[in-house]
This record gives sequence, C-alpha cells and structure tokens, in this order.
Amino acid sequence: MPPRAGHSCDGRRGLARFALVGPRALAYHAPMPHESRLQQSLRQLLASQRTAALAVQPQAGSSPPGYLPAPGLSLVPWAWSGEFSCLVLHVSALAGHTQAMELHPAVSLLVSRPESAEQAVHALERISIQGVASTPPRDSALWQGARASYLARFPEAEPMTALGDFRFVCITPQGGRHVAGFGAARDVDEHDLIAALNPAA
Repeated sequence: MPPRAGHSCDGRRGLARFALVGPRALAYHAPMPHESRLQQSLRQLLASQRTAALAVQPQAGSSPPGYLPAPGLSLVPWAWSGEFSCLVLHVSALAGHTQAMELHPAVSLLVSRPESAEQAVHALERISIQGVASTPPRDSALWQGARASYLARFPEAEPMTALGDFRFVCITPQGGRHVAGFGAARDVDEHDLIAALNPAA
C-alpha cells in the first residue's frame, strides 16, 4: 500500500503498555482469541526483533559520479509508540538517511527473523513496512512520547537523547507485506499492522 502524503503520527490511539523481556524485547502478551495464525506470528515477530533495515529515497548527489541514484539503506534500532501509533527511531542529524527522510518522508522498513542453521533462508519470516516519517519538535508531547517509548526498549540509549545532533523520528505505518514462510505471503493493511505492533490486551 503506497504512503499517503501529508499523514503524520500526531493522533492519539490509546496508550501501549511496555515491559522488558530480558531487557531487550517488547512485552509479548498472549494473542487475542480472534487473531489468525498469521496475525499471531506477525505479532511475535515484531515483539521479538529490535532492529530493522530502513530504506529511504535517493538524494541528489548521494551517488558517486557516473552511478545511477540508488535508495539509501541503513540498519536502525526501533521502538513502537502505541500512544501515537508510530515507530520510533533515534538518529543523528548528520546521517544521510535522516536528511533523506526530511526531504522525502516516504520510507520503508524491513523487519526479519535472524538466519539460523536449522531454517532455509528463503523461509525466514519478515515484514516490509511502508510509512511516512516526521520529526517532532524537541520537548513536544510527541517528542516526549517517542523518547519514553524508545527508552523503554533501549534504556542504555538515555545519554544519547541529550546530544544536540540526535533527534527522534516517528514513522506512521501505512501498510506492509508479510512473508510468514516460503509461499506464505500477504498484504497487511494499516489497521492489522498497528494491531500487531500494539501489545495484546
């Protein structure tokens, strides 16, 4: 599903409850009784994985002379704000992907289970998420909510939040593509994606 221009993560849709599992993962609650097996699997995937590949649109001059412009790709830690229904990144203002998101807010994230010797790589569960990025003003309600959500998942990052060249970016999910295994792929709309990101009641 393509991103909708102008949509930003400033709506309040209920407060998510975070807990630490080890100190590394989002709290995972028992799946809702009405959830499908694929939705339950997606919920487990998103609760257990703390990093994502971030794809941004190419900037002018970002490629070496003679090369075609290519999308930028970075590995980023991420958290989820249920209060504002957005994925939260903490990035340096000097990074190329930060500047790219300011110019072109339509982005994609890929979250995947890690490779293991016991499983074929073609069957690794993953989801690609399309979204729209926005940068909340420092000390705004959205900035404070993003900071609280990020530190709930990454408490060791607290000193970095005081650095002047770092900022929070909120990505409002618009939909995605979930591959649960080999030959098991489906489109996921915004509502099912947000439901999977929010801890189950």
